[in-house]
Amino acid sequence: MKKTLDAAALDAAVDNVHRAGIPGLFAEVRDGDQVWRGAAGVADTATGRPVDAGMRHRVGSVTKTFTASAVMRQAETGRIELDAPIGRYLPELVPGERGEAITVRMLIGHTSGLAEYLPYVYPSLSAFPDLAETGPRSMDDHRYTRFDRRELIALGVGAPPVGTPGGAPGVYSNTNYLLLAELLEQVTGTTAEECVTRDVIERAGLGDTGFPTGPEIEEPHSRLYEAWFGKLEPPRDYSVFDMSYAGPAGSLISTVADMNLFYAQLMAGKIVTPSSLEQMRRTAPVVSQEAKVIAYGLGLYPMRAPGQDTFWGHGGTVWGGGTLAMTRADGERQLAVAVNLQRWNRLDASGRPQPHPIDAALEAFYRVAMYG
Repeated sequence: MKKTLDAAALDAAVDNVHRAGIPGLFAEVRDGDQVWRGAAGVADTATGRPVDAGMRHRVGSVTKTFTASAVMRQAETGRIELDAPIGRYLPELVPGERGEAITVRMLIGHTSGLAEYLPYVYPSLSAFPDLAETGPRSMDDHRYTRFDRRELIALGVGAPPVGTPGGAPGVYSNTNYLLLAELLEQVTGTTAEECVTRDVIERAGLGDTGFPTGPEIEEPHSRLYEAWFGKLEPPRDYSVFDMSYAGPAGSLISTVADMNLFYAQLMAGKIVTPSSLEQMRRTAPVVSQEAKVIAYGLGLYPMRAPGQDTFWGHGGTVWGGGTLAMTRADGERQLAVAVNLQRWNRLDASGRPQPHPIDAALEAFYRVAMYG
């Protein structure tokens, strides 16, 4: 297959995203043995310190692919049965009929019907999609809060269900992945973070990827600016933040190079078996956190432009930071990008996010990066 890495076009596309309003972004694109790394803008708006493609970054829900892979590896050993009810393993966390109806597979694929716990932690989110009346105060209140995972799970399990177990469409919920973390701990006798580190991160040889041990990101990194739909002007730095609110659902720190290495090895059958990977790529309709119905597998989802090849990976957001990592099914063409601004769209009178030039500039960069 012809290599189509156009460095000049990639440089221009990254610059366009910065000019559209992102303070700083950095990315790595790979095509076979060709590698392009680029960056545009600043890591610190106060000092003008530039971003660099080697920086570490909070990758948000990209973490879910790592946690899902760890669960699949335990399933390969027979310690976890994907179609067994979660109540068999964690009856105290998902008791009664729901514990018998919800399977491990449903948790990985967000078809459990369990609600999201985050609106109960961050009241700013509780009015979604009517965001016009919400604000960022709860983010400040919890910047250094150390959450107990089981208490977060109890919030999600105790909330009204958002669907029936196995029903379509499913609804994306971090509650599912905190339960998977508890499952990993039960069957391995180690913490979920230790399990993911041993079975996935170290197996993939990722030297710059790991779970945080405190609210800071190890240098070098960018500051992370949260705009909260125009309500924070200028956007506020949330790069120092205790990520226990997300845990193995969204707290990993990584680099664009490590993310590409991980997904390349995953697609090559080097993290989980080809049979497990096939199951991870079987999708079902799921309502995303942006209230859109997407095809979602087991910790992976596809992206595909009309008439083009399919890419697999995951996106992620944290307060102030965003990430997308996508790898073509054959593992050859890859994109990993990190941005240091979130929720840049302003809201209309009904609370719906409005289009922003950043959206179009990012889409254009994705097209150039994925398809040349």
